[in-house]
Amino acid sequence: MNRNISFIRSTNLASVDYAYASRIPSEMDILFLAGSCPLNKEGVVPNPGDYGLQANLCVVNLKEVLKESGASLKDVVYTRVLVASQHRSDLVTAWEAIRKEFGNHDVPSTLSGVTVLGYTNQLVEIEAVVAVEKPANSSYAINKSGE
Repeated sequence: MNRNISFIRSTNLASVDYAYASRIPSEMDILFLAGSCPLNKEGVVPNPGDYGLQANLCVVNLKEVLKESGASLKDVVYTRVLVASQHRSDLVTAWEAIRKEFGNHDVPSTLSGVTVLGYTNQLVEIEAVVAVEKPANSSYAINKSGE
């Protein structure tokens, strides 16, 4: 876990495999990542029907965006996992694949079943909020176009 982020667990609530809340010091930047989708480099969703493999690809893509943002999974302070299914077993399959990748970084998370996701054959999506130390030079570019 990022040494500046603290997770809050409760002894008065059910014992679960995630923290109930996270605390971020005010001197950190908060990044809101777009949903990480199970897209390959060609922009196609592979492995139709396989919740576990799609969840793994979501994490691979999430790690790439984190790396490009100067962060890692250890900097994630919240996730929302969306699974296109009405069957709890499919949600559990996706959740277990994602939790395995996060290891002992038991970030607060919400797991939701939804009717449909944006791409053809897409079954899983991960939204993430990340906290990172502010860069020494706070006047960094907002986007590549210079706007």
